[in-house]
Amino acid sequence: MSDNEFVLIESADKYTFVVPRKVAMGSGMLKSMLDEDAAFEESKSNICKIQQRGVILLKVLEYLAYKVQYQDFNAEDITEDFSDRIDPYLALELLTAADFLDT
Repeated sequence: MSDNEFVLIESADKYTFVVPRKVAMGSGMLKSMLDEDAAFEESKSNICKIQQRGVILLKVLEYLAYKVQYQDFNAEDITEDFSDRIDPYLALELLTAADFLDT
């Protein structure tokens, strides 16, 4: 795999996540930031700095990976519900982050 197939996502508290580009493109915001035609710095460096806590960003990235994993499945074939993975204490902050990142 080439370096261009992965991007770095950095949280506000300096956690860095290495994510396949395909997973990151599940977020409308990240997709816009990484669009080569838009000429943003993130598209050149493949590093996106997101102003969210690491624990929240990790859960959003986990959801994006889940979404890619099951994109070709029918809804009735998916046995695992992602909502079971969400800590109720993080739900509101996670909802805000998901809305901001357009997931």
